[in-house]
Amino acid sequence: MFKDQIGKRSNVVKNVVERGAVKKFAEAIGDLHPIYFDEETGKNSRYQNNIAPPTFPRVFDYGVIEDLHLPNKGLIHGEQTFHYERPLLVGEEIHCYSVVKNYFEKKGNFGEMGFLVLESFGEDKDGNTVFSSTSTVVISEAVRKVLTK
Repeated sequence: MFKDQIGKRSNVVKNVVERGAVKKFAEAIGDLHPIYFDEETGKNSRYQNNIAPPTFPRVFDYGVIEDLHLPNKGLIHGEQTFHYERPLLVGEEIHCYSVVKNYFEKKGNFGEMGFLVLESFGEDKDGNTVFSSTSTVVISEAVRKVLTK
């Protein structure tokens, strides 16, 4: 179903690690460590700036992978891992894109399920990788049936 999408890449989108968004994100996840939003703590840290929580890239825009049409509902967020070269600094621009890494199917208790694996990247303005993440989108049998009609 999605095997022909493997290797396709999205357009690159510029994102900003915005101070207010970092603070709201930290509050939403219940992690109120001052390194995320207290300017004095940031200045006195080894990064000399505030940083974003490790899962903050979840809110970034990663562009559009042409011809990859997933429904707006009925998908399951399987798992996601992040790998960092360094923390995200508040105020910096991050250029993000995604690549379809894999697609496979498995039969489970709820029927035939599809597993779409996406690898996403965030780079600084010089093209250096700041982070990468791998996420799995689970496509239920009911959604798969709708997509194949």
